[in-house]
Amino acid sequence: MFPPHEAFDPPTHGGRVLVVDDEPRVCESIRQLLSLGGYDVHTCTSGVEAISILKQESFDVILLDLMLQDMTGHDVIDSIIEMGIRTPVIVVSGDSSIDAAISALRKGVYNFVRKPYEPEELLKSTENAIYRIRLEKTNKFIQEKLEHSQNIYKYLVDSSPDLIYTLDEDGRFGFVNQRFESLLGFAREELIGRHYTSLVHADDIDRAKYIFNERRTDSRIQHNVEFRLICKKNFAADGFRHFENSFVTIVLQARGVYGEEEVTHPFLGTYGVARDISDRKKAEEALNYQAYHDALTDLPNRVLFRDRLGLEITQSQRHGQQFAVMFVDLDRFKWVNDTLGHMHGDELLKMVATRLKNCLRKGDTLARIGGDEFTLLLPEIDSREDAATTANKILKELNRPFLLDGHEVYISASIGISLFPEHGDSIETLIKCADISMYHVKWEGKNGHLFYNPDMNVVFHRKLTMENDLRRAIDGSQFVLHYQPQVHLGSQSIVGMEVLIRWLHPEQGLVSPAEFIPLAEETGLIVQITEWVFAEACSQFSRWKKLGFGDIRMSLNFAPHDIERDDFVKDIKKGLRKYGLGSNILEVEITESTLMRDLENSVYKLKELSALGVKIAIDDFGTGYSSLGYLKKFPIHTIKIDKSFVHDIHGRTANDIPIVSAITAIAHGFKMNLIAEGVETVEHMSVLSSLGCSIMQGFLFSRPLNAEDATEALLNQEKLFQRAELNLQLNS
Repeated sequence: MFPPHEAFDPPTHGGRVLVVDDEPRVCESIRQLLSLGGYDVHTCTSGVEAISILKQESFDVILLDLMLQDMTGHDVIDSIIEMGIRTPVIVVSGDSSIDAAISALRKGVYNFVRKPYEPEELLKSTENAIYRIRLEKTNKFIQEKLEHSQNIYKYLVDSSPDLIYTLDEDGRFGFVNQRFESLLGFAREELIGRHYTSLVHADDIDRAKYIFNERRTDSRIQHNVEFRLICKKNFAADGFRHFENSFVTIVLQARGVYGEEEVTHPFLGTYGVARDISDRKKAEEALNYQAYHDALTDLPNRVLFRDRLGLEITQSQRHGQQFAVMFVDLDRFKWVNDTLGHMHGDELLKMVATRLKNCLRKGDTLARIGGDEFTLLLPEIDSREDAATTANKILKELNRPFLLDGHEVYISASIGISLFPEHGDSIETLIKCADISMYHVKWEGKNGHLFYNPDMNVVFHRKLTMENDLRRAIDGSQFVLHYQPQVHLGSQSIVGMEVLIRWLHPEQGLVSPAEFIPLAEETGLIVQITEWVFAEACSQFSRWKKLGFGDIRMSLNFAPHDIERDDFVKDIKKGLRKYGLGSNILEVEITESTLMRDLENSVYKLKELSALGVKIAIDDFGTGYSSLGYLKKFPIHTIKIDKSFVHDIHGRTANDIPIVSAITAIAHGFKMNLIAEGVETVEHMSVLSSLGCSIMQGFLFSRPLNAEDATEALLNQEKLFQRAELNLQLNS
């Protein structure tokens, strides 16, 4: 029969909650969340305010942030303990360090919830905390009124989700609730009289010894001690548990029970409550694993890599060993992501991780630290050659094609290497040195490896400064366009203008494109630069069209990053239409290496442009792949003879210049236009003319001109040829 004045109230939602956090938005967010669960929530934003409130009011649970502005959460906990307040404290903190959690738990907090938290987790933890307090009060009530509350005892204990038991003075079970059977598979009759150690996992007996049969009743009682209990052989509490995994993890608290004799107070045994936290432990283990591993590749992440690197530094210092740190950055990964999509980009990263692992020894560490960047730790190497061997092995593996969505995709890697102790003895220094040397590989053409050397710092900082200046140049209108005439010897007229960009640096003056274009391509800024160049050139050619020069060809270089963009063709059409220019005036100049980066994609886009009437020119022909096959495959209209071949002209016959003769023969054979670059002397002009090359550009006719001078050249084209004829007379 339930006593009418002290009836047992089963745990339900509701209760008074104090939230202590110095972020008002966090306080409000938690208040709204718990209010939905029926809780009466009070908030405060400082430790001092919290202590003041707790002196005047009582709460069922306290949610406390460790990092407050006026004092730490640990100080607040100490004050709560000093005031004798037994309200359970749940720490809700962004401090994810293990030490912070252990320190808080040692002070007796009920639970430690890391920010950002899952709403369900916080609700459950709050509910459990309030439930625990109610259960403790109820159990105490039962203990004191045992002879008057058998019905309450039976209802509470046997329906409890926790394990509830009593031990006699020898540590043998005198009572167990029904939960023992549903959780562990042992019937009550099987356990009564058995020693508690028969249920404890063999590895945890020492830990359980002083808590399972706890004799103390005062503040020295241990709380929330974790250990494992074994299940009955072949029992599956959840229907799926197998014998090899037949244990559950519990958290236990117990206290001694003593007789009421005034003099002797004999020890009667122990009363304890244990909660199954197996699911929570699994979740914590999963969260802990995720905190130190990359979700995509399952490799160690930056945090774990730095931890292992720190340990290796200590180990190597102790034993006088050498080790290497590698920084691996994938080349062309952005193109894969942009072209094939992020799903295939992720698939590629997983394939790369597998190949990288196959290149390593058993004790090496491979980590993904973000994006397409990987780091490697190679401990106990004998010399730098060992690291070089691994780097070459990685490059060879990554140079093999990857199959993505039916496409063969080729990538490479830039690898920077630093050595301990040669290049540094700290985590930051070793990673930084490897990072710097990796960037030098990229600047030198990618697909290789370099060891760090101190001279790299100067170049690195110069490049970094130039990159920052380049970003400001885009926003600060520091670029200008120059135009170099392309002349036709037969008609003695300008038939085209090659558009060339110049950077007017506010401090360094005119910066050569050879310096900043490679850096722009590396950083991806080339796309913004090309957009500006194309718009500015279209605007200028539109003005020339109004002057009657609408048939002048606009020859414009495009980088690989430009062509790989999905909107490349659409943006060209849009730009020409905006300025009222016909597609036939544009000649897109690309290098041989650009064509070969993504053959299939390049063919498709260039054919699209060709269908619009845009002309395609191969720039620097003969310096790269020089495959006759792609001349047939691609819609190429013009071949440009590179100036390096033109400058090699030493005689006046074709026999002295076989490369130039071959290129002109190829162009004529494929019925393509032919333009010679870098024509600077009458000899160049004469020999090229004799080979059938009638369109030229170079200093013999004109240097690159600003817009105003280029307009003047168009209006007075005969002057360009008068200059050439004068040179011819002077050299006759």
